[in-house]
Amino acid sequence: MADIETRKKQLETRLAELNRRLHGIETSLDTEPNPDVEDRASEREDDEVLESLGNSGLLEIQMIGAALGRIVDGVYGECVKCGDTIAEERLDLLPYAPLCRDCAD
Repeated sequence: MADIETRKKQLETRLAELNRRLHGIETSLDTEPNPDVEDRASEREDDEVLESLGNSGLLEIQMIGAALGRIVDGVYGECVKCGDTIAEERLDLLPYAPLCRDCAD
């Protein structure tokens, strides 16, 4: 079983990665559009993909923030719905998981 400090470091590392990635996405989206109409259409499609990635990154950042809050509150690893312990295997895959497997289904 991973200890709380290991989980906290894991979450903080992922948070830093996401923040770097989102900064890169913002920079890409802020570039001037290409004056060529065909290139602009391709860029628009790329921008939609980047926006989708950015939105999913923002959601993951919120979930990580909530998990870090649960660590501070001393309830990390407990299902926020039923209070049961979240399986270690689930936390290995999703260290910010707020729900046990039963409640997530």
